[in-house]
Amino acid sequence: MAAKQNNICISNYSDESRRYKSTWPQRAWFACGCATLLISLAKTTLLIAAAAPTASPLAWLELAVAALIGYAAADLGSGIFHWAVDNYGTAETPVFGPQIESFRAHHQHPSEITKCDTAGVLYVLAAVTTVAVLPFSLLSDDAVLLVFVVVFAGFGMFSLKFHAWAHTPRRKLPALVAALQDAGIILRWSDHAKHHRPPFDGNYCTVSGVWNRVLDEYKVFAAADVVVFRVTGVRPRSWSEPSSDWSQILD
Repeated sequence: MAAKQNNICISNYSDESRRYKSTWPQRAWFACGCATLLISLAKTTLLIAAAAPTASPLAWLELAVAALIGYAAADLGSGIFHWAVDNYGTAETPVFGPQIESFRAHHQHPSEITKCDTAGVLYVLAAVTTVAVLPFSLLSDDAVLLVFVVVFAGFGMFSLKFHAWAHTPRRKLPALVAALQDAGIILRWSDHAKHHRPPFDGNYCTVSGVWNRVLDEYKVFAAADVVVFRVTGVRPRSWSEPSSDWSQILD
């Protein structure tokens, strides 16, 4: 397999020394995604501040519940996304092709994600965030809905960074990140490590991993694989022998 395909942060650089560096288009999309989140957060804050003097306890409760639901939905969404790109599609798949190829490579070289520029890992989700969230945030004046969207989009966009931190040795983590992992707010290494062990068909969620126990206990993704196979005839990659695409290669 070519070096480009063995790297989770797919870039246009052929130079081995720069294989983990993001490209300018990737950085641009990442910047757009961050700007979208900041704009959405700023508008949400202004709406809340304007309503604060007359807001009832119920209104504050609605905002808190919206944020909590957004956080939980982001974790669930990260699991669905991770399951899909791990098991289906190819490098030629529109929009998500690079992500699919890099996730396949990630199973052979799990630690490589820790060496990649943040923009190189997050640019696809940043692009989706920009296109989907920015118009909505600019047009909506519903503070409760915007809180949900900002929290969902923020945690969803950065879910792959949480994933990278879950592969990073603790001594190399910023103190705040380690504290968030310890609190279970973002994904812990010990929880995600199970995803890289046979049969490779669970622990897909990468925000906090809070959904993993429920989804795995009730075999939700395993059932989804069966449904996809029966409807389309396409086998998920997790059904393959671990000696091929799913086994780690010791560098």
